[in-house]
Amino acid sequence: MTKESNEFKSGFASLVGRTNVGKSTLLNKMVGQKVVIMSDKAQTTRNKILCVLNRDDSQVVFLDTPGVHKPKNKLGEYLVQVAMNTLTEVDIVLFLVEANQLPGPGDHYLIQRFSDLSTPVILVINKIDLVKRERLLPLIEQYKKLYNFAEIVPVSALTGENRDHLLEVLISYLPAGPKYYPIDMVTDRPEGFIMAELIREKVLALTCQEVPHSVAVIIEDLLERPNNVVAVQAVIYTERESQKGILIGKGGHMLKKIGQLAREDMEKLLGSKIFLELWVKVRPDWRNKETLLENLGYSE
Repeated sequence: MTKESNEFKSGFASLVGRTNVGKSTLLNKMVGQKVVIMSDKAQTTRNKILCVLNRDDSQVVFLDTPGVHKPKNKLGEYLVQVAMNTLTEVDIVLFLVEANQLPGPGDHYLIQRFSDLSTPVILVINKIDLVKRERLLPLIEQYKKLYNFAEIVPVSALTGENRDHLLEVLISYLPAGPKYYPIDMVTDRPEGFIMAELIREKVLALTCQEVPHSVAVIIEDLLERPNNVVAVQAVIYTERESQKGILIGKGGHMLKKIGQLAREDMEKLLGSKIFLELWVKVRPDWRNKETLLENLGYSE
């Protein structure tokens, strides 16, 4: 049951779950604009991204986290640790699972971590648009046996079904408090970070197999020019020459396509004309090298 109050409420909520359960999609929809990148490929989110939802009665600060998975390299270890660290940093945890999937090892791993928390955990069963309603009740009963969740809310991040109800339930659990961030703030990440993520999103969308997970993007220069033009220079790092060839494509076609799609999203983000230059560089085995990971921004 939700708790009603006339007080202004504010607090921090972490979104956790296995890879590809829809955390980023749900967050973008709840905040009302695209802040974090989305992909049908696993392990899309690589950083803890803070997003702010401002309402007349409340301010919710969401922490989007990398999907929990079995690490295969130092980058993977970092991603899981980022997600785990948020559990003790927030007022409430949103645990996302899929309506069309039974509880798996990643779900059980997270639930075990919840046992040490005093923080309320709301189970969010996402992607209900993919299943018949009669399949939901048995799934809910399975999860009830695994943990005493504060609430269980089925939603569809994609269609919006029950999304508003989830938000009301979430806010009801937040304490009375101040506005932690300005009302015009949507994320704590700088524009350069969002731009780099938009480029990486296009790589995820346009390439396949091992290429997506072996890339990182760095904005090397961001310069405002006259006539509302922003010049952006970015480097896509990958691990092998063969991957570099795929990213560039025949006659540079793939790199041009990545740049075109990323530029369109950047222009929507900034409301400015974007002049984007892209390069591809090889950094062998960068996902296992701590110094390179830190240089690429993957450190707490």
